[in-house]
Amino acid sequence: QVQLVESGGGLVQPGGSLRLSCAASGSIFGIWAMGWYRQAPGKQRELVAHISNGGSTNYLDSVKGRFTISRDNAKNTVNLQMNSLKPEDTAVYYCNLAEYWGQGTLVTVSE
Repeated sequence: QVQLVESGGGLVQPGGSLRLSCAASGSIFGIWAMGWYRQAPGKQRELVAHISNGGSTNYLDSVKGRFTISRDNAKNTVNLQMNSLKPEDTAVYYCNLAEYWGQGTLVTVSE
């Protein structure tokens, strides 16, 4: 069984930054790709950033150059550094590993 717990969401002004973290339990963390997804009200969940077990990354076009995903296999964590945040980044952000999902953390970008 794997549990994922996200943290770091909150309210930030446009142009600001937040850092999301996802802590994973279980010993399989290091062999799996990880992803951050988000779901805005009335919209489908979308993949924001993905990191392979080897550290290769992919990003949603709209966040390229602003968001950075990273992982620490020794600590079983994956992080999402979000800079230059925009109101359209407002959503619940979810950490994903295989079929497992975290509970989500709300990010609100607003004046």
